[in-house]
Amino acid sequence: MKTIIKYYGKYTFYIIASLLFLTGEAVCELQLPELMSKIVSDGIGRADMGQIWHFGWQMLVVSLIACVCAVAVGFFSSKVAACVSRDLRSDMFKKVMDFANEEYNKFSVSSLITRSTNDITQIQMLTILFLRLIMFAPIMGVGGAIKAVEKSSGISALAIVIAVAIAIVIALIILALAVVQPKFMKMQKQIDAVNQIANDELNGMLVIRAFNTQSHEEQRFDKANKDLTDTSLFTSRMMALLMPVMTVVMNGVMLAIVWIFSYKIENIEQVSDMMAFMQYSLQVIMSFMMISMIFIILPRAVVSIRRVSEVLSMNISIKNAEGKDKPTGVRFKGDVKFENVSYGYGGDAYAVEDISFEAKSGEVTALIGSTGSGKSTIVNLIPRLMDATKGRVTIDGIDVKDINLKDLRDNIGFVPQKNTLFSGTVASNIGYGLETPDADVLEKSADIAQASEFINSSADGMEREIAQGGSNVSGGQKQRIAIARALSKNSPIFIFDDSFSALDFKTDAKLRMALGEEMADATVIIVAQRVGTIKNADSIVVLDDGKIAGIGKHEDLLRTCPTYLDIAKSQLSEEELGL
Repeated sequence: MKTIIKYYGKYTFYIIASLLFLTGEAVCELQLPELMSKIVSDGIGRADMGQIWHFGWQMLVVSLIACVCAVAVGFFSSKVAACVSRDLRSDMFKKVMDFANEEYNKFSVSSLITRSTNDITQIQMLTILFLRLIMFAPIMGVGGAIKAVEKSSGISALAIVIAVAIAIVIALIILALAVVQPKFMKMQKQIDAVNQIANDELNGMLVIRAFNTQSHEEQRFDKANKDLTDTSLFTSRMMALLMPVMTVVMNGVMLAIVWIFSYKIENIEQVSDMMAFMQYSLQVIMSFMMISMIFIILPRAVVSIRRVSEVLSMNISIKNAEGKDKPTGVRFKGDVKFENVSYGYGGDAYAVEDISFEAKSGEVTALIGSTGSGKSTIVNLIPRLMDATKGRVTIDGIDVKDINLKDLRDNIGFVPQKNTLFSGTVASNIGYGLETPDADVLEKSADIAQASEFINSSADGMEREIAQGGSNVSGGQKQRIAIARALSKNSPIFIFDDSFSALDFKTDAKLRMALGEEMADATVIIVAQRVGTIKNADSIVVLDDGKIAGIGKHEDLLRTCPTYLDIAKSQLSEEELGL
C-alpha cells in the first residue's frame, strides 16, 4: 500500500483543491433544502411573491455554485487519477525492463500485462471515486443528520426511521463485501489465465494448426472464459442488487416520514419542515450509498493495489554496484575470463559448475556440448543477464559486477538463442542498439551478416516492414537480421548464442569468413551445435553436464577429449575427422 500512496504525493495541490471544492459543494447541497423550506413557509404559505423570488434567487445562486464546485472536483480528481495511473504504468514498465530472469520468472507475461492495464485501471477508478466522495459523503451525512434533527419538530419516531434506514444500508454493505471480496480476488487471477491462454494460442498458432488441435485450444479458452464470466456475473448481480434495495429503503423512509408527519401537521410551517426533513433524510441515506460505492470497488481495487505493489516493490537482483550508477563511456579491449564460475537456478544442483577459461581479444572462442550442458547459461553471465553464484567473470581483469550495466552492455554485441525482431522496418531492427543509426553502418552490418541479398530483393530495401516478432520473415532471415543488429554496434566483444543454426552451410561459411575479416580485433564467442561452424576457432570449450570436458583446438580435442570426439563423429565423415 505504501508503494502506491507515495505516487499521490506530487499531486498534493490537486488533492487539496479537490477536497476544498468538495466541501463547498456539500455545504451548498445542505443549503438547498433549507431554502426550499423557506420558500414554502415564508413565500407560498403567506402568498408573498417577494419572498418566493428572494429565496428562489438564492437557490439558483447556491445551485450554480454547487455546479461549479462539482465540475472543479471532477477536473481535479480526474487529473490526479489519470496522472497517478500514468506514473504507475511508466514505473512498472521501467521496473520490468530491469528484471533479471530470476524476477521475470516470478510473473507470467499475461500477469504483467494485466497488472499494468486492468489493475491500474481499477486503481484509477478508486482514486476518482475516493476523491469525489471522501469529503462530500461525510459532510452530507453529518450535516444532513444535524439539519434533519432541527426539522424533526421534536418527533422522536423520525430519528428511529433514519437510524433503522442507516442500519439496513450498513448491513447490506457488510454483507455484499463479505460475499463479493473473495470473488474479486479470484477474478483478477482468472483475467490472468484468459490472457495467458490467448497469448499462448496467438504465439503458437502455427503449431496448433500443424497438430490440428484447434478444438482442444478452443475448449481450453472457453473454460477459462466461462470461469471468468461466471465470476463476473456473480459479482455484478450482487452489486446490482444493492441499488434496488437502496431505492426501496429510501422510498420506505419517505413513506414513513409522510405517515408520521400526517398525524402532526397543523400549519404550513410544519409542511415545510416535513419537506426539508425528507430532503435531509435522503441526503443522509445518499451519503451512505456514496460510501458504499467506495466499499464496493474497494475489494477489487485492494487486490489490484497489492498486485501492482508486488511488481513495483520487487527487489532487482542484477543492479549496478555501489558508486557505479553513472555510465562512463569506457571501451574495453575485450579479454573475457571465467574464474571458477558456478551458477544455479535456485535448486540444489548447479547448472554450470567450476567453469574456468579465457576468451582473448582478436580470437574466436567456441562453446560446444550437448543440449542442456550449460552453453547459454555461460554466455548469459557475461552481459549480466544472470549473475554467477560462485566465482567471477571479468573483462580486462575487472569483475563484470563492478562495471556499470550500460557500459558493460554497450561493449557487447549479443545475439541470443531466441531471436526477437520488433515491429518496424529492417533498418530500425538492425540499428536498434544505436542512438543515431547511420545508413552506411547498417548496410555494412547487413553485408557481413549475409542479409543484404534478401533485403535488396525487396523494392523497399532497408525500409521493408517487419511484423511483430518477425513473423513475416523466415527463420534464417530473422537470424541474419539479429546478427546484423549485433554487428552494427561495433563492440569489442561479440557473443553468438547458437546464432548460425538456421543458416545453410554455404551462408554459414561466408558469414564466418566475413566475421574473421571484419572483426579481427574483437573477442568473438560462439555457441554452436555444429562442429563445422567452430572447428577453425582459436579455442573450443567442450561442455558436458555443466562442466568443462576439454579446452583446445579442433585437432587437439579430437585426440584428447572423448566428449568432443563423440560429437564430431556424429557430424563429420572419416575423411573430415582425419583420424
